[in-house]
Amino acid sequence: WNYHQMGQVPRPADLIFAAGSHDLRVAERAVELYLQGLAPRIVFSGGFGRLTSGRWSQPEAELFAEAARRRGVPEAAMLLETRSTNTGENVLLTRRLLAERGLAARSLIGVHKPYMERRFYATLRKQWPEAEVTVTSPRLSFEAYCAGAASRDEVIDIMVGDFQRLLRYPARGFAIPQEVPAEVTAACQLLIQAGYTKHLPRDSGT
Repeated sequence: WNYHQMGQVPRPADLIFAAGSHDLRVAERAVELYLQGLAPRIVFSGGFGRLTSGRWSQPEAELFAEAARRRGVPEAAMLLETRSTNTGENVLLTRRLLAERGLAARSLIGVHKPYMERRFYATLRKQWPEAEVTVTSPRLSFEAYCAGAASRDEVIDIMVGDFQRLLRYPARGFAIPQEVPAEVTAACQLLIQAGYTKHLPRDSGT
């Protein structure tokens, strides 16, 4: 849990980039940063991913935007990318959307779930290398985060799967490599041995 979080302090940027997921608290964190005046615009990116396909009836980005509207974020400050199905597509299709609108983002704040911070950072650095990037997530302890999730076991299952993707994806050109302490790898192996395997990547990658 601690390893996945980068501990970066968000700085003023051209754009807040909130990656879609099944967790609306990510949208709330993006709104918080917007209301603090850290960027003039939020992009909500997400269609239906592996955790929302068949679970939600609207694309992730649309539900994130609804949460932002309830907090008073104006329509003019939001862009929606509603077709991506994974983290790589979040970046690719968001960059394409900005290009289509004639918008440039030399700096951005990436917002994701706490256990997705590091993988989102690694993906952004690989696929958006010219941008200055900081990442953040809902500011919650593991216990507090799990209290607002479907279950503690689901959080651990997903976190284990995301750690495996963090290890595998640099070799496939999806992300930059990250240094991984031996105790973090050992902890993940113990969790896999304990049965937290529901969200491990398939051999072909997901």
